[in-house]
Amino acid sequence: MRRFLSLLSILFFVTLITFFMIDLAPSDSAEMYYLSKGITPSEEVLNQTRHEMGLDQNIALRYVNWLKDVLHGNLGYSYHYGQDVNTQMLSKLPNTLKLAGFSFVIVICFSIPLGIYSATHRKSFLNQILKGTTFLGLSLPNFWLALILILVFSVKLNLFPVISGQDFKGLILPACCLSIPMICSYTRMIQNALLEQLNQDYVVGLKARGMSSKEIYVHHVLPHVLTTLSSLLGLSIGHLLGGTAIIETIFSYQGLGNMVIEAIRYRDYPIIQAYALYMALIYVCVNFFVDFLQQVSNPQLRRVRHEKEIKN
Repeated sequence: MRRFLSLLSILFFVTLITFFMIDLAPSDSAEMYYLSKGITPSEEVLNQTRHEMGLDQNIALRYVNWLKDVLHGNLGYSYHYGQDVNTQMLSKLPNTLKLAGFSFVIVICFSIPLGIYSATHRKSFLNQILKGTTFLGLSLPNFWLALILILVFSVKLNLFPVISGQDFKGLILPACCLSIPMICSYTRMIQNALLEQLNQDYVVGLKARGMSSKEIYVHHVLPHVLTTLSSLLGLSIGHLLGGTAIIETIFSYQGLGNMVIEAIRYRDYPIIQAYALYMALIYVCVNFFVDFLQQVSNPQLRRVRHEKEIKN
């Protein structure tokens, strides 16, 4: 229960900080609404539009009213898109979920085998190449990697579309841009976790009993490592969903990230606030779910948590 309340407080502070920081922008939704259409409005028209949008109210009152609407399931109205924010967000969310899910599958399929290989073949020539590649992958900015992939595979080789669609072919390049840095990061994490486990006393004891290296890896070492990394892999889902904005914009992929970048450009406050709330909610839910899975799968964690509750 305490964990649940702490996650709710995180959601509250995210909405609070986001709302008040947006208000510091040099222009507002009413002004950008007309400028985006090539219209220079008079002060009277601007004031009337601000009144319709509720921007003439005190910021604290606007926040309280917005929070009340959110609790009733109403995220506001987007004047830029000309429709309800819920409708706009839900129309883009499946595309972002598809991209993040595909990227997550790529991360799992590559990072675990590469991490195991790197830990079990530390002195091999291929492992030295793998170390250099992972270091390079961690150093490359996502936007630069995206531009290079477009130049090579879309412009030069003409294998993938420059503007990504919703089909499988259109997902490959954006998913690669999202997954490559994470593959490099998790490969090194898995390698380090495996090496740490291999130096534990229980591994020495199992070898002394005559157990083969394969059995030690499969039945003892890997379960320990995967349990430890399950929380990081779970939280990477939230990281992928929140990190799609720049990639979606570069590839013109019609997801939440692309939408919020456009909303920032036009000061579409309801969309920005809803996006921050969506991302915070996803992070909180994933965090809560991963924590629950760890408690279920690891009896030692349950025992430690129970002892803390007794002491308190």
